[in-house]
Amino acid sequence: MASKRAQLPANQLCNAFLSTPQPAQRRLIRGMATEAPLPNANATLAQAYADAHLTSTLAIPPVATPSSTAHTTPRAQNPFLSTASCTTHTFPTLEPATFVHYPSTHLLLPLRKDLLHRAVIYEGDATRQGTASTKWRSEVHGSNRKIRPQKGTGSARLGDKKSPMLKGGGVAFGPKPRDFSTKLPKKIYDLAWRTALSYRYKKGELILLDTEAELLGVHPHSAQRYLKDLLRQNRMGHADGRTLFVTLERREGLFSALEGEGMGRDARALDVLDVDVKDLLELGRVVVEKSALDFLLEEHEDDLGPQQRLGPWERVMEAQQGVFSSSSSSSSAGQEAAAAMLA
Repeated sequence: MASKRAQLPANQLCNAFLSTPQPAQRRLIRGMATEAPLPNANATLAQAYADAHLTSTLAIPPVATPSSTAHTTPRAQNPFLSTASCTTHTFPTLEPATFVHYPSTHLLLPLRKDLLHRAVIYEGDATRQGTASTKWRSEVHGSNRKIRPQKGTGSARLGDKKSPMLKGGGVAFGPKPRDFSTKLPKKIYDLAWRTALSYRYKKGELILLDTEAELLGVHPHSAQRYLKDLLRQNRMGHADGRTLFVTLERREGLFSALEGEGMGRDARALDVLDVDVKDLLELGRVVVEKSALDFLLEEHEDDLGPQQRLGPWERVMEAQQGVFSSSSSSSSAGQEAAAAMLA
C-alpha cells in the first residue's frame, strides 16, 4: 500500500488544499461588554451588528464651575489661643481666691502614656547608684601557690585558693561599678512633664495656691497635729490618697511638720528642684504654689517654639486685656457724656 501512494512533495499538497474552495460559514462574535442576545440563524449580518451594540446614550455629567465648587474651609483654631482656667486658693484655709489662665500647650495636653513611661524609666535609671562591686581572682589578696598536685590525689584539679570555686575566692562575672543612666531627648522629657501636669489638671487633682504654703502662726510643737487635722478635714490625707506639696523653695514650717513620724502616710513636700514626673503621678493630688508652677512650666517648654512659650503668651493676654479695658473705658465715658447731655 505504501508503494501505491502518490509521491507528491509536501508544498504541493498544502497548495492544493488552500486552492480548494471552502463553504462560506458565518461567524458571530458576542462582546463581553453587552447584554444583547445572540442573533438567530436567519438574522442578517446587519441585524446582528445592530443587536450587538448598546442603544443607550452616554450621559456626560455637567462640568462643575469654579463658583459652584468653591467653598470656604473654616480655619483651624490655634490651640495656643485656648486657655485653661485654674482657681487659686489661699493656704492653709484653701478658700478660692481668684482665677488664672494658662495656654492649652501647657495644661491641656492629651494623655500620652508612652511619654510618661519613658520619662519615669529615664528618672529611675538616673537615680540608680551603680556602686555594687566584687573582686575577681586577681584582685583577692592571697598566695598563688597551687593547693594540691595536679595528679595522684584522686580529686579534681585545682589551682590557687583564690579560685572562684572556693570559699573566699574571687567572684566570676560579678558586678562592677557602672552608670545605669539612660538618655532621653530634652524635648520629649519636657513634653512628658507638661503631660503629667495636664493629666492632673483634667482630673481636678491640681490645686493651685496663690500664697506661700507656709504654716504661719502655728507653734512648731503643734504644727504636725495642725497639718494632720487640715488634711483630714479637706479629704487630702491617707484615706483619700496622699497629697504632694510642691513649693518654690523649702518652707520650714510645712517641711518640718511633714518630716514628723507617721506624716509620710498622709502627704509629702518637695521643692521645684527635687520633684520629678513620677512624683506628680504617684500621689493622689498635687498642691502647688503658683510661683512654683510657673517655674516648672518655663523650665520644661523646650519643645515649643519661641512664640508658644509661657512668657510671650502672657504678654499677648496682657495686650488683649489692655485693649478690652480701653474699649470698656471709652464706652463708659461715652455713656457718661450722653447722660450729661440728657441732664
